[in-house]
Amino acid sequence: MGDVFDGSGSGSGDGDVRKAQKLPIPGKRNILITSALPYVNNVPHLGNIIGCVLSADVFARYCRLRGYNAIYMCGTDEYGTATETKALEENCTPKEICDKYHAIHRDVYKWFNISFDEFGRTSTPQQTEVCQAIFKKLMENNWLSENTMQQLYCDTCEKFLADRLVEGTCPTPGCNYDSARGDQCENCGKLLNPTELVCATSPRIRDTNHLFLELPLLEGKLREYISSMSVAGSWSQNAIQATNAWLKEGLRQRCITRDLKWGVPVPHERFKDKVFYVWFDAPIGYVSITSCYTPEWEKWWKNPENVELYQFMGKDNVPFHTVMFPSTLLGTAENWTLMKTISVTEYLNYEAGKFSKSKGVGVFGNDAKDTNIPVEVWRYYLLTNRPEVSDTLFTWADLQAKLNSELLNNLGNFINRVLSFIAKDPDSGSGKGSGYNSIIPDAPGAETHLLSKTLGDKIGTYVEQYVKLKQGLKIAMSISGEGNAYLQESQFWKLYKEDLASCSIVMRTSVGVVYLLACLLEPFMPSFSIEVLKQLSLPLELSLSDEKGDVGKARRPWEIIPAGHRIGTPVPLFKELKDEEVEFFRAKFAGSQADRADRAVKAEAEANKVAAQLKNTKISDKSGKRERSTKPAAEAKPKAAAEQEITINRLDIRVGLITKVQKHPDADSLYVEEIDVGEAQPRTVVSGLVKFVPLEEMQVCVLCNLKPATMRGIKSQAMVLCASTSDHTKVELVDPPQSAIIGERVAFSGFDGEPDVVLNPKKKVWETLQVDLHTDNGLVACYKDLPFTTSAGVCKVSSISVGSIR
Repeated sequence: MGDVFDGSGSGSGDGDVRKAQKLPIPGKRNILITSALPYVNNVPHLGNIIGCVLSADVFARYCRLRGYNAIYMCGTDEYGTATETKALEENCTPKEICDKYHAIHRDVYKWFNISFDEFGRTSTPQQTEVCQAIFKKLMENNWLSENTMQQLYCDTCEKFLADRLVEGTCPTPGCNYDSARGDQCENCGKLLNPTELVCATSPRIRDTNHLFLELPLLEGKLREYISSMSVAGSWSQNAIQATNAWLKEGLRQRCITRDLKWGVPVPHERFKDKVFYVWFDAPIGYVSITSCYTPEWEKWWKNPENVELYQFMGKDNVPFHTVMFPSTLLGTAENWTLMKTISVTEYLNYEAGKFSKSKGVGVFGNDAKDTNIPVEVWRYYLLTNRPEVSDTLFTWADLQAKLNSELLNNLGNFINRVLSFIAKDPDSGSGKGSGYNSIIPDAPGAETHLLSKTLGDKIGTYVEQYVKLKQGLKIAMSISGEGNAYLQESQFWKLYKEDLASCSIVMRTSVGVVYLLACLLEPFMPSFSIEVLKQLSLPLELSLSDEKGDVGKARRPWEIIPAGHRIGTPVPLFKELKDEEVEFFRAKFAGSQADRADRAVKAEAEANKVAAQLKNTKISDKSGKRERSTKPAAEAKPKAAAEQEITINRLDIRVGLITKVQKHPDADSLYVEEIDVGEAQPRTVVSGLVKFVPLEEMQVCVLCNLKPATMRGIKSQAMVLCASTSDHTKVELVDPPQSAIIGERVAFSGFDGEPDVVLNPKKKVWETLQVDLHTDNGLVACYKDLPFTTSAGVCKVSSISVGSIR
């Protein structure tokens, strides 16, 4: 079985622990994975992360899980104008910029659990060696030509201006983007020459000699490669469209040299004062980084019969990987491993605008870490929102919804319910009458247990679809949903007392599904899988290999974890993200990084000003009497905080499950219940229902944020909601739908705020709202005219219409 990779990867001498080097294995599926090399001109933002390194990481982890022999190569792109520009901005050398931002990128990706086999850099001797060797082959084969081109020249600086130092309006019809750079328009993606930009002030144009790759002469070889490999490798549609657009325009000579100092030197006597253009040398970085990983790098890169090359990138990088880089390698006439499959993303936009690394707009990798939102949540959200066929939008509200609804209420709820029930000690006070004392029960007869057999068949079909990976994350979450439905339909809490053998089958089947979820979700949320394996007390190893029959085992989840195995301690896997936190993050990350820095400086200055005023304020005179402020009363008195409006969302009403009930030892009219409301431990609740309702293990609606009250010596931590007639002679429980999720909050349309942690008795919040709680003519529980609503439908009572709820 394969290890669960922690994302540390191996580096290029930066203190990372180097794993054993892998080489292609005859007879196995050997997969070489790369993601576009990020520039070292800023911290990577979420759009960079999902577009390149995270998407590739999911595929790399998936390959290892399936038992393929795969390596994942990436690193920082350190040469070119972007680096020189950033160095000017930060008043340091390009080398210092590269060292600084390489370390930042490495740390961000490590936090995101990106499992590189090598995370290198292009400013290495190996890059120079490989790049110059490829150049010399192109020269020998006559695919390069010398030509004169016009380039912008600054007389003041006495140097040619690099393309990205020139900014103006894109001349492409229908675009007219006014912040286009000299080499490529960020809006429409069209490659430009700097003289095409319409600028307010123009530098002087001068002639300069450069070397060009003769793409028109290589077009035949290139078209043959594209037509065969785009089909064999199932290229994404956006990659095919971008490639065809280049071919349709007609291939032109492409300049491969630049008048810069920071780059790979051109090994040619007449061009020794120039360096290679970054888009000539950057893709070669994949090769040189592999050469840093293993001296036998040619076994990966010059072995097309035994190695498949998969490359991941954003849409603006496509032509360089489908046209420029293949043409370069084809021109050497060597037996290179050419790209088989390309995976391309569109843009991830941020709230109302566009992520921009160069302009500092959006949420950046270090920002994500600073929010204290766990990395598995960030990975899940980015991957569910991956812009595969069109641009997608990051919003804080959407992140909150996916965390609270999908991770917390679906996935986390299922796993916690299963493991918590197994962990209960049936002989202890809190778990009396249920649980397996953390021991996986035996489950004879599971093959003939209809409900479990049906679940196994569904899951088996899902897993067979999962191995194609396209909808892998969605499929895994569907299995979690099936698990929740299975638990509800089985009513395991009743089975434990009525049919223990069937309950054991349900629990052993469910814990097998928990393991399967850890396995299927490892490529997407590795830290989540590690935590689940720890709670299961299993080795940190997972496998979904055809050779070992792992896929077939999914149809028999009751066989996955052996009877008698002792699990670890269950703890909740996810934490709710509250409205006030979302608003805080939205405000904190508004604007650009420069805007945020300005706000921070102003806030610090204001704080210092207030501190100075407080320091100079006289507290009392010599007589000990407090001195009066000289300010007007309106200024001197802080404005009282506005009284919070009393609305129904301030009540924390949840779906609960009564797991234990007995009469109060000191009061015949009171029940004492243990109620599971989706927390680590059940709540103790005292209810005066003995004369009205025969309680058993059942689902109920529970008000969870009343101040705890002691009733005849036992502290009650919540209240079960019931409807009653006007004369209070008849009382019925408010029943959630049978398939409602234990612990989910009952909702009321239009009221989405968070509840009070504890209702303040002095504010009379419950008393004010309770008068509007009632049942309607259809027996539906309502607040005014709004029904009590769960994910499975509305809450109802058995027979009391137009009754009061309390």
